[in-house]
Amino acid sequence: MISKIESLGTGTGKIVYSTNDCQDILRLSKAEILELFKSSGVVLFRGFGVTPIQMKAFSEKFSYSYLKDPTKTSIDSVDFVNSVDNGMGASPAHTEHGANPLQPDVIWFCCQTPAQEGGETLFWDGVQLWKEMSKHLKQLFVEKKLKFTFEDVPLDMVNQWIDGGETIDDCKQVLDQFEDFSYQINEDSTFSLKYLRSAVVKTKYGNEDAFANFAWTSHARGWEIFEDGSKFTEQVVDELQKLYDKFTQEISWQAGDLAMIDNSRFMHGRREFKDNRRQLFTTIAKILD
Repeated sequence: MISKIESLGTGTGKIVYSTNDCQDILRLSKAEILELFKSSGVVLFRGFGVTPIQMKAFSEKFSYSYLKDPTKTSIDSVDFVNSVDNGMGASPAHTEHGANPLQPDVIWFCCQTPAQEGGETLFWDGVQLWKEMSKHLKQLFVEKKLKFTFEDVPLDMVNQWIDGGETIDDCKQVLDQFEDFSYQINEDSTFSLKYLRSAVVKTKYGNEDAFANFAWTSHARGWEIFEDGSKFTEQVVDELQKLYDKFTQEISWQAGDLAMIDNSRFMHGRREFKDNRRQLFTTIAKILD
């Protein structure tokens, strides 16, 4: 039973604290946690002293399928617990795997060692952003889909990403199932990939409109944003920056913290940090309803 809950910032997020009655996170009620997660979208567990392996064990109570991330360094044998600290720079707002059609429902973060300064994980409620967005900007994102293209992607990376097997035929069988997705197999067996998606999605819980996507990270990387090849205008950048600044929420990490984030509703990022002590780990999954 959960006996101590507080708000996390000024949004819907919640902090669940350990108590004398329950210091083992694996003893928490699955039903209570799931209901809290559905309503809040971000839950931070504090005081339980969670390790990365315990994170995986706890996540198994709620998840039915895990996704791999070939861009991150794994600490277990099946590539489902990964370090997120590749570099120490800031990370702009994004949904996890937001540039491809195979996206997790939930992201788990476990802090083993916080940075001495900086390194906070930031998050933004896509439902709130969409409600506060101007009519002009809403119209833009309704009328134009986001575009993501990747060239010369090796077969082994594509197969890790989609968990599609080892051969080109295995890979094709999985890729053919995705909507708004096209690909070309090059002479050297690498892939050229193109994915279109709306910047506005329906949340998994509540079926609300949410501005939850990879567009701001695409802008930061200098990528083309929209399906017609265009990028953000200065006016769009200015309005989006003001929205992100206004509605930024943060997790100031403590050792042993565990966070659970709804990837259909919330975007996340981080502040830069200077020391290399920070150790943050993640696992991403499809969640049981």
